[in-house]
Amino acid sequence: MSAEHGPHIDPSNKRIALLVAVLAAFLAICETGGKSAQTEVLTQHVEAANLWTFFQAKTVRQTVLRTAAEALGAEYQAPADMPPSISKLIEKWQATAQRYETEPQTGEGRTELMVRAKMHEQKRERARAAYHLFEYGSAAFQLAIVLAGAAALTSVMALALVSGGLGVLGMLMTALGYFEPTLLHL
Repeated sequence: MSAEHGPHIDPSNKRIALLVAVLAAFLAICETGGKSAQTEVLTQHVEAANLWTFFQAKTVRQTVLRTAAEALGAEYQAPADMPPSISKLIEKWQATAQRYETEPQTGEGRTELMVRAKMHEQKRERARAAYHLFEYGSAAFQLAIVLAGAAALTSVMALALVSGGLGVLGMLMTALGYFEPTLLHL
């Protein structure tokens, strides 16, 4: 190495450095997607749990009203023996219990709550699938970066090729995580 020409840099190391930079950029994108998917899993899980809790509360209220109406009605030998005020009260309780079953206007009947809870469960599972793909993609990128570094140190270009292959695998996993997380079941 002469002073007038500067240090000699192997051109293959420049390409490996560029490969590492590209892999690191894609790793950052993958990690961002993974964190976002993880947050979405938690958000959708809480939403589904809240809706199932509301569903259970409606079920308990419905059961209490039905039981009260039946118990009050059982106190009379025949419907004709029942005072009109008691009959109206039983009808009101039965109507309320039926309303708890389905309330299309508010979306807060048991039927509607169940549909909404299942929708959040599906969103949660889609986000969970994406999260797993991002995790695999992240691992592929990290291994690719390590192998690229080893290729630069050892000048074994086969390591750079394997690194590139792992980078492509990481990109595929990342793309699936963003666009079609349920395509693969890993």
